[in-house]
Amino acid sequence: MKKLLLITTLIAAAITGASAQTVYKTIDSSELVNGYMNVFELPANGGGYAFGSGWGIADLKANFLTATNVTFSPNNIGDPNSYWYTPSGAPGSTGNKMMQANLYGQDDTLTGKTIQFDGTVSAFNLSSTYQGVGYNFRAFVKDFAPDYSSSVDAYSDLGSTGNFQVSLATISDSARHVQWGLQMFGPDIWPTDNAAQIAEAGSVTVEAIPEPSTYALLGMTAAALFAYRARRRK
Repeated sequence: MKKLLLITTLIAAAITGASAQTVYKTIDSSELVNGYMNVFELPANGGGYAFGSGWGIADLKANFLTATNVTFSPNNIGDPNSYWYTPSGAPGSTGNKMMQANLYGQDDTLTGKTIQFDGTVSAFNLSSTYQGVGYNFRAFVKDFAPDYSSSVDAYSDLGSTGNFQVSLATISDSARHVQWGLQMFGPDIWPTDNAAQIAEAGSVTVEAIPEPSTYALLGMTAAALFAYRARRRK
């Protein structure tokens, strides 16, 4: 019995120690509350960076169906100016910019921790060829310098349904900034285009998965108990 107690105590201590250094994140509308849009020229126009600014979550075209379920759709701009559309905004026009929509959480008290961001893509039908360019989608964890001039990044490209996991050991510096979230990149689409065109561009839905620490502890402890009892029977 003492051996069994020692085994379970060591397992609990090991997992508790790991959990103290790893912070688990998933899809949670109470944490993914920030939006930022980076705008680029089309690849055909050189692909250069145009500008970036904070945007509302609805303007990103990120829609929380529940607190743990979010759907991304191609971005659209109501302004018909030729800056945004070719030849100008109207049904059937083509997008004139590449939109990098970032939905993220930020907690600068997590510097020095390993951030693990998990989720599951429950639906995916984004086009990779829409308007000759297409869309890509990924999960990320970022560790920014104090002035946001640079960052250490970890990405997971998401191109189909299924679980994902991305983690990053952040730098121990209280002046740095820690973010995790989702990013969609692709051409803008005129908002009143017909349903067939919007369906052709597609969308992606991402959902939460439970944090693993408690379940891992229970599972490993049960395995240890089973192994110990099996040995005792021999």
